[in-house]
Amino acid sequence: MILDEVSSDAFRARLRDGGVRWRVGPFGLRVATRMEKLAGALHFLYGDFPLLEDGEPAEFRIAMKTPIGWRRWWRRQVIFHFDDARPFEPFPFRLAFPFFEWGLNWCVYEHAHEFLIVHAAVVERGGRALLMPAVPGSGKSTLCAGLVHRGWRLLSDELALIRHVDGSVVPIPRPVGLKEESIDIIRAFAPVARLGPLFTETRKGTVAHLRPPADAVRRMDEAALPAWIVFPTYQAGAGLQVTPLEKAAAFIRTSNDSFNYKLLGETGFTTLADLIDRCASYELTHSSLDAAIGAIDELVAAAPGEVN
Repeated sequence: MILDEVSSDAFRARLRDGGVRWRVGPFGLRVATRMEKLAGALHFLYGDFPLLEDGEPAEFRIAMKTPIGWRRWWRRQVIFHFDDARPFEPFPFRLAFPFFEWGLNWCVYEHAHEFLIVHAAVVERGGRALLMPAVPGSGKSTLCAGLVHRGWRLLSDELALIRHVDGSVVPIPRPVGLKEESIDIIRAFAPVARLGPLFTETRKGTVAHLRPPADAVRRMDEAALPAWIVFPTYQAGAGLQVTPLEKAAAFIRTSNDSFNYKLLGETGFTTLADLIDRCASYELTHSSLDAAIGAIDELVAAAPGEVN
């Protein structure tokens, strides 16, 4: 059973009464809240995700609550609870869903050390994965959303989960965060894209989230072996430029984008070294989403990679 098969009213009631449990990639969630708008965003953006069966564990137990007292009414806020802990300062009430997404990222990269975790978008085609590590503002999420609507499967927009045992990427296909001009770019590029509510005046400006394609969610048990690493940079007015990267440079840049590389010690080094050895790596500078996708398709066609 998926969340869409639960009525909106029933979903809200269950969130209020102990929480709703569903699976996202390899993790079980239990989410509780009394916030109506947050409930609506969760129901829409996670609608294709499966509910946990009885007895399945929920590794991440999250409650989104409003403070008791005057803050409940004036300059309203929301507090992220992880079990009995409050790991963050309160957020503005109107930004509850972006806060939830940010907090869920934290749950994963602080606790899921059975993976090497890289801050990267990941998409898959033909059983092979393309990783796109990037700093904020690089256009990573826009490019990810564009690729997803041009035949690639979404594995993740934010967190590449790389298994130590075999180097494969485990999908966690959550909503794709888009900001500012990227929202209209994707609306024009992919009219079928299903976007959630707009959130204004966030730390990143205006933000909206792309609902993950249903097929990506249905296939989130299907891992993929990495074949390419592309470091994208959107630069207004720039010409398209694709530059191969030496293995050493790719290793350093990817390690800098990892949340737990140092914490994992030798295991992190070995997992990352195997990833770099397996992949062809490039820098991609562009000012056009169509041109960037075309360049990636050419890379894949020219060097399709091997699953080994």
